[in-house]
Amino acid sequence: MTPQHVNNWFKRGIPMARLDEIAELLCVNSRWLRAGEGPKHPGGTTSEAEDKRETLPPQNTTPYSAHDDLAATERNDVQVPLYKETPTAPGSNQTRIAAIPGRKVRLPYRILQAMGVEPDQAICAPMTGNAMSEKIQDGSTIAIDRSLTQVVDGEIYALEHDGMLRVKYVYRLPSGALRLRSHNSAEYPDEVFTAEQIDEQTIRILGWVFWWSTLNKRRPPVPSK
Repeated sequence: MTPQHVNNWFKRGIPMARLDEIAELLCVNSRWLRAGEGPKHPGGTTSEAEDKRETLPPQNTTPYSAHDDLAATERNDVQVPLYKETPTAPGSNQTRIAAIPGRKVRLPYRILQAMGVEPDQAICAPMTGNAMSEKIQDGSTIAIDRSLTQVVDGEIYALEHDGMLRVKYVYRLPSGALRLRSHNSAEYPDEVFTAEQIDEQTIRILGWVFWWSTLNKRRPPVPSK
């Protein structure tokens, strides 16, 4: 999100499409965040005084179970197939984008709802290389909506380029040409492909990138005691 987006939220309120996501990030209830109604925190009370009060559970309360929490979380998630570049034949340098058998990525269903993505149209793939850093780091997982392949200028798309997985900003040009732009434009200048080159080099849009995981660049060194 740009600083301008966040500034607009303070002035006009958080958009409904992002409300659940922001509420979860802040550990508050979305209803409270939207209208100031109900308990502020999940599992809290409607009374502010009671909300702030720390209480001990009764002796006969069932102990906390991380397994139960995980089970509840799984009911609100969807399993998305994971795709990657794979050789077209053993030992071949030629690749294609294909699903990895048995590999799934769990995504919160609310994310797909907020972005208008049908679960059966979503796939995931690994981001490779630094062409899109600092936006999407190398090693991140991206989620792709296969139903949205029509180019909207400036949006991020996953493409298959002669069997290679590429993630770029895409722009339409006259006569069926495309411009591919990297976020790291200092190292990766714009690429322009004519309609003929698109056919010759087997460039096809896999779908719109609607989500990606975030990774820190490095693990911080632990100071010696």
